[in-house]
Amino acid sequence: MRIIVTGGAGFIGTNLCTRLLAEGHHVVAMDDFSSGKRSNLAPLMDHDNFEFFEHDVRDPFDYTADRIYNLACIASPKLYGADPVKTLTTSVIGVQRILEGARETGARLLHASTSEVYGDPHVHPQREDYWGNVNPIGPRSCYDEGKRCAETLCMDYKRTYGVDARLIRIFNTYGPMMASGDGRVMPAFITQALRNEPLTVRP
Repeated sequence: MRIIVTGGAGFIGTNLCTRLLAEGHHVVAMDDFSSGKRSNLAPLMDHDNFEFFEHDVRDPFDYTADRIYNLACIASPKLYGADPVKTLTTSVIGVQRILEGARETGARLLHASTSEVYGDPHVHPQREDYWGNVNPIGPRSCYDEGKRCAETLCMDYKRTYGVDARLIRIFNTYGPMMASGDGRVMPAFITQALRNEPLTVRP
């Protein structure tokens, strides 16, 4: 299959591209390097079934593919707070561009959402039918509300146009090629543990 991975230079995107290539697919990775790294993709660049385009998902692109995995959005609090407008519009304008591509070509879309759609939840653990407790005007809102709007767009394109759009809400994922100092909880804990420092836990 021909598969597009947006956010393909991020740590999840790079690991996903590697897995898809190993399964024999033709992979087209896209990233604008807002948070992804060129070095992550270096081992893949000579693969016969791999293509890379430096691209901002908010801009037009030919999304002809069998499947699209959308991982394009800054997830680091340190980075998304530095450019909140880009963070929000990546999740709204960018996702609509991708959905239009999926609509035109019949591609199946898996959109990577986040636990942040629940905001500061009153329910633990969160169930998928819990709507959350989100501040729409706070400093983290660009990410939280952007991701919530992206989910709405996916479901509206599914109901209105029959797009095969699917959602996955990712909670504190970590792994190879993840930046150690991006402000997320798992790399912070791992880095502190490796340095024999106390783990920072806030109530």
